[in-house]
Amino acid sequence: MKLSKSFIGLIIVSLVFYLYATNSFSIFQSNSALEIVDFSIESSSNKTDIPSNPFRNPYYGDLHVHTKYSFDAYIFGVTATPYDAYKFATGRAIKHPLGFDMKLREPLDFYAVTDHGFYMGMIENYADTSSKMSKNEWTIPMHNLNRPENVTVESTGERADLFSSVVRQAIVIPHPWWNPNYIGAWLTNNIQLALKSFDYDVHRSAWADVANAAEEFNDPGKFTTFIGYEFTTSTDVEGGNLHRNVIFNSSNAPIRPWTRIDSINPEDLWTWMDNLRDKGVDSLAMPHNSNGSNGQMFEVETFRGNPINEEYAEKRMRNEPVVEMTQVKGTSDTHPLLSPDDEWADFEIMDKRVGSRPPTYSMPQGGYVRDAYLRGLTLDWEGRGNPYKFGLIGSSDTHTGAGAYDENNYWSKVGVLDGTDMGRGSVPLSQDRIDQLTQYSIDFNQPVSTKQIEGKTYADVGFDQWSASGLAVAWAEENTRDSIFQAFKRKETFATTGTRMAVRFFAGFDMESIDLNSEDMVEDAYAKGVTMGADLFSQGNQTPQFLVWAQRDKLGAPLQRVQIIKGWVETASGTPKEKVYDVACSDGLTVDPLTNRCPDNGARVNINDCSISNDVGAGELKTKWIDPDFDPAVKAFYYVRVLENPTCRWSTWDALRAGEKPRPDLHETIQERAWSSPIWYIPESKDLDIIPL
Repeated sequence: MKLSKSFIGLIIVSLVFYLYATNSFSIFQSNSALEIVDFSIESSSNKTDIPSNPFRNPYYGDLHVHTKYSFDAYIFGVTATPYDAYKFATGRAIKHPLGFDMKLREPLDFYAVTDHGFYMGMIENYADTSSKMSKNEWTIPMHNLNRPENVTVESTGERADLFSSVVRQAIVIPHPWWNPNYIGAWLTNNIQLALKSFDYDVHRSAWADVANAAEEFNDPGKFTTFIGYEFTTSTDVEGGNLHRNVIFNSSNAPIRPWTRIDSINPEDLWTWMDNLRDKGVDSLAMPHNSNGSNGQMFEVETFRGNPINEEYAEKRMRNEPVVEMTQVKGTSDTHPLLSPDDEWADFEIMDKRVGSRPPTYSMPQGGYVRDAYLRGLTLDWEGRGNPYKFGLIGSSDTHTGAGAYDENNYWSKVGVLDGTDMGRGSVPLSQDRIDQLTQYSIDFNQPVSTKQIEGKTYADVGFDQWSASGLAVAWAEENTRDSIFQAFKRKETFATTGTRMAVRFFAGFDMESIDLNSEDMVEDAYAKGVTMGADLFSQGNQTPQFLVWAQRDKLGAPLQRVQIIKGWVETASGTPKEKVYDVACSDGLTVDPLTNRCPDNGARVNINDCSISNDVGAGELKTKWIDPDFDPAVKAFYYVRVLENPTCRWSTWDALRAGEKPRPDLHETIQERAWSSPIWYIPESKDLDIIPL
């Protein structure tokens, strides 16, 4: 039936009156994700008397921290606020959901609360029985969820069921198409408004609180905060993790975060970031947990399956100059299947996809940093640009507001779920805990999450693959937002597993003239070469020299060795290659030129009490190195890996304190480590039929 113009006009007028009568016009106001808000307050104003070091200091921080505003944190008992998180980072103790204190051994230099943009603040609102959203029937299981008497290990089953079933089903229910919120979502391109489970005012209020907390604690020269959030997305078919954290460079930020409800395609996130940059608001996205992406984080095609080209590569690198390659859910340097000749490749590997139900294996290819670097060189060799020319950082991904970076003081990340040694799977379960898990499986129709190992029963929940990690380190002139942010942009950064060692890395064609014992060594290295994160352009057929300087964490184990990891693509065939070179050894030992390895320095760990050898190892290792296999016509990347002497893993510490033997299928010890961002060697393009990096 054809509608007359007058009838259509009557519908529109009626709709306008309805919107006015129900006060629904507000949904059309301030909904654009490109609207900018100035969150600055007087206490976060810039200071002019901050000392600046032109040769830069290492600043240690964490750019991946969740609080009660993240849906998965609140469900598992976390009520810590962004303000609590910043108190923790500056050295004060805050409470774990299970009641014990969480405290750093020493304060950090910078921190960013990065709650999930997706449904930020909503679960707490469902639990509040005075809220409008709590009147919906499907919120009843969440009412008063985190009342004090319910934040216990015994509530784990209820919470796990909420996370895996109730919330996932409820959050996708839309309003009917004639509802003002549905219409507003369509008119303003703010899709989340169309969902019954979403309250835009609650969401925006939580985001403002995250930003306000960052502003309150930002103290230029002493402690730096960043306004940020997590873009939580995944592949649309296989459930591969594609999460990114987004941080902003100033007190200006969008009125709301761009989330997976807007689009699950990371390329749309980059477009949004580019548009914000055009408005004067710069930001960076940092991919994390590529190890759980099922090989999709560093693919050789776009999200929609199109060929990668130079435009894509430039856009990705403009928005994602650094990658978080170690955190609580494992380390993404490399994998034994990818680097079979690297004896240190089997380090804190989490082999499951992030958030997969049931736990599902994650393909290593395309999921690890070193492989990504090689893929980038291969794509560049094909003339398609290099989208994987990124620097490295670590962070924690804690969901308690407090990162657990130390093996001997570890509380994992989730809250009541993994806040005990039994919950983490590091010690045998007591009979009452076995009974609880059995009852949970009956109540919620789930498999029993236990495993038998040498006659003892352990929780089988995957937390045994998690890590006490990590930290982001930026070489910056001063401890301010702009200085640290610029370090991320130029990739003068390195990642650690939580240790606070310091790593310098330079390359040039006159490093040989630098005196390693001179007070001017760093100044000369900056003057005569490039540092981590940079390109080193060829000078004819000259061979570059590399300079590495590593200093131990004063509270950590001594250093054992320094390595340089090289990757390249053979010019004729396009075959990617990698090689690990030890370049500095502790205790006066020298590298074997045939194996490129340091001899064993004899460092050992006493598993009975976790004491370590303190009479071996180095306080610092400093050297200059020339690649014995250098070819001036071949593009290559070089990055540093520094290894401490072995120490006890967190799971061994758990067992020791519980009076148990370490679980036999877990590593008893680890070697804490740091990785620098690479230096890329770029030959003269006229010598090669490929596109320069």
